Formats: sequence, C-alpha cells, structure tokens
Amino acid sequence: MNLHHHKIPVTILIADDDEDDRTLTRQALEDAHIANDLRFVEDGEQLLDYLYQRGAFGGELGLAPRPGLILLDLNMPKMDGREALKVIKGDPVLHDIPVVVLTTSALSQDVARSYQLGVNSYITKPVTFTGLVAAMQVLGRYWLEIVELPPGAV
Repeated sequence: MNLHHHKIPVTILIADDDEDDRTLTRQALEDAHIANDLRFVEDGEQLLDYLYQRGAFGGELGLAPRPGLILLDLNMPKMDGREALKVIKGDPVLHDIPVVVLTTSALSQDVARSYQLGVNSYITKPVTFTGLVAAMQVLGRYWLEIVELPPGAV
C-alpha cells in the first residue's frame, strides 16, 4: 500500500540567531535532499510570535504556517531557546510539535534540562559541514518521514 501519495512536506521552523549557522543549516538541508519549506526566526521572541501568529507574523497572510518540526538553538538573545521551549511544551496547542535542539552546547545539564522540558531530540552542532549534512539526513529520515505518516498508517 502506498502511503506516500498524500504526503505534504512539513514546514521546518529554524530558530537560530547566527546568520552563518542559518545559512549552513539551509545548505545542509539542501545537501541532505530535504526539500521542505524552511522558515527562519532569530530569537525566542520571534519564535513565539511565529507560533502564535502575532507581531510580524500576524494577520491573514499565511506568513506562519504551523511547523511540523522546530529546530531550536538554545543560546539566543532576547529569549533563549530554553525559555521558548518551556512556553511551547507548556501550551496545549503547540506542545505536540516536535522540537529538535540543534546547538553548540554539549553541556550535560543543557541536554538533561532540554529533555526535562520535553524536547524530542538533541543534536550538538557538528564542527564540520559534512557532519551537519549527515545530521540533517538522519533528522530527515527520523522525523520528516515518521511525522508525515497519516494517522493509523503505522
């Protein structure tokens, strides 16, 4: 039975304040052949504005399609990823969006805290671009294919 005929590519929302990192992530997703709709925000406040469709993302323009996956950097200005994560996972409407922390921090307390807050996966940013592409391929296989299966198809 072919389950793939009505797959809609999920929107991936990437929250990262570093422009170079955003460019690398976009490139790595392309190199990993993940052709999803990518949206970028630069801090925790923008992330929540996006998710709640307010501020710059308000109105009827469809500027903020609900993401099927959030890639979240922990260390961001204004409101960091930990704070934003707390809000997302505490919200009954948003808490089921898978969140993958993608960060330079390999501190064990950050890892533990992220999982306590309900993060779905935790990836330490690889030092090399090749490493990042490989991480995105795994991410794509693991999340985007599983997440998009229609209910009851598993």
